[in-house]
Amino acid sequence: MVLLAIFDSSDELGLNFEEFRTQKLNSGVIIQDIVDGGGPEAHEGDLVEVNYVCRRSNGYFVHSTVDQFSGESKPAILLLDEKKIIKGLKEVLIGMKAGGKRRALVPPGVGYTNENLQPIPEEFGPRRSLLSHANEPLVFEVQLLKIL
Repeated sequence: MVLLAIFDSSDELGLNFEEFRTQKLNSGVIIQDIVDGGGPEAHEGDLVEVNYVCRRSNGYFVHSTVDQFSGESKPAILLLDEKKIIKGLKEVLIGMKAGGKRRALVPPGVGYTNENLQPIPEEFGPRRSLLSHANEPLVFEVQLLKIL
């Protein structure tokens, strides 16, 4: 199963994930710190700018703010408030420092429980794909660019 490969102790690229700090939150969100940031720390209520890649737990791509071909990005601006953002992603971002990167498994109970929660793709295809898989765990790789 791809999910196990994402959070296993090693992968095909030779990365040793035991080197990454992994934590499981009470909500069921599993977080791996990939890169520690050096900037200010994000807190609840902050407005943040992030790049992310969202995949289904089987590894299938759903959406990203970074174009895989050109490398251009359209960062998402998110308010760290449970009424605006999916709870699991809010939990991932709180405590991150600007410049940091995390990978997280977000269970459906703290994921897209409401189709108005951010981040949501503007394009029809990715939006439809994301919402049609809202009842399964999602894997986010997120980089906190800055706190606004």
